[in-house]
Amino acid sequence: MTDPQPQEELPKGSLISRLLRIRVGWMLVRNTVVSAGVFVIGLGVLWLLVERAGMDEVPASGIGFAIATTLHYALGRSWIFRGTDRGLASGFALFLLNGGIGLGLTMALMAALLAATPIHYLVARILVSVIAGLAVFVLNAVWNFRRV
Repeated sequence: MTDPQPQEELPKGSLISRLLRIRVGWMLVRNTVVSAGVFVIGLGVLWLLVERAGMDEVPASGIGFAIATTLHYALGRSWIFRGTDRGLASGFALFLLNGGIGLGLTMALMAALLAATPIHYLVARILVSVIAGLAVFVLNAVWNFRRV
């Protein structure tokens, strides 16, 4: 799969119209593949920290999220957001900043779900990942890698 438009020819229009383009859909598909792989690793870290190290679920979810976010950048930069002219170091810094926003959202939603429901922490983490993952994808596509 190749991106049909180089970065310098990105379409103009409202953010919503730009996000609903087929090219962006393919970026989201690639992002989902990478995200799913690193998410499983993050869940494994979460499980190890809670079940083996005895850590509380909420901070453990933050650590698992941070590890998965770092792997996501390493595996996804050249495949998901290919064609970016963002530098490697500045892209990683912005990716981490966006990940921090996702981390805050993840931890707040985890805390709310665990406090308000009897839901298992791993199920809560999976549900929370959908919302936080989409938010971080949009931030990276629009602001960091400027591919939308």
